[in-house]
Amino acid sequence: MAALALHRAGTSEPDANETRDTLFLLGGLSLILFGAGLVVTNPAVRKLMGNVRVDSLLQTAIPDLERYMKLRSM
Repeated sequence: MAALALHRAGTSEPDANETRDTLFLLGGLSLILFGAGLVVTNPAVRKLMGNVRVDSLLQTAIPDLERYMKLRSM
């Protein structure tokens, strides 16, 4: 009802849109964090992550990163 009254009065609430966007952003981040926590607590994933070496992972990702930067600069 209040939204209808504001619409009729010709005013809007820009703060309400910013608040809603912030709420969606924080809600999405919390869902990502919760999901990652669920995945990492799985014993099979923990065992797999224990065997991963960071240096080999970085060397695998560097060519893709360079390719991405070339495409972005075009």
